[in-house]
Amino acid sequence: MNADQPLTSARSSNGRLAGLINRLRSALPCRESLAAHPWLKPVAHRLLDRQLWRAQHEAVARGVAIGIFWAFAVPVAQFALATLNCVWWRANIPVAAGMTLVTNPFTIGFWLWLAYRLGSLVLDAPAPVPLADGAGMLAWLGSFGAPTILGMGIFAFGGALTGYLVAKLAWRMRVGFKRWRRQNTPRTAATPPAG
Repeated sequence: MNADQPLTSARSSNGRLAGLINRLRSALPCRESLAAHPWLKPVAHRLLDRQLWRAQHEAVARGVAIGIFWAFAVPVAQFALATLNCVWWRANIPVAAGMTLVTNPFTIGFWLWLAYRLGSLVLDAPAPVPLADGAGMLAWLGSFGAPTILGMGIFAFGGALTGYLVAKLAWRMRVGFKRWRRQNTPRTAATPPAG
């Protein structure tokens, strides 16, 4: 086995990670594109505030909470609503926009099914009316509505609270680990010049 092989595989995995990060950055909206959005015109001057785009621990935690909340609270316009809330609550806009992607066209079916199950459990709702029993389409959809809306509400509030706490804990652990590593790294003593 070649001694350079592990180094090469580490470089290629770092290259893939860098490529993934670059693709994610290009997919998320930038400050200027959000400021130009027609719905966001009333707060466009506030969108350019640098504090809304910096990775500060409190702003990131708020961004996580806002993004998760709007991901489950409404099915459309999640980026715009999350951005408006970020301006109001002084949260990190890119983090909030990224967290709204928890629900996307590929995962929304799963989340709706899970929300229905949770809502049915909380409401102790009866089984939905079978469509073949002569019930109309609206009655059939209505039997799913209340449990699903309750479940999505629970996901929105519970997810926002959990996301906020996890973000705060992760940031604190990251800072603590850096501090521990800095304190436990052996320092090289300066050698006096030979003379």
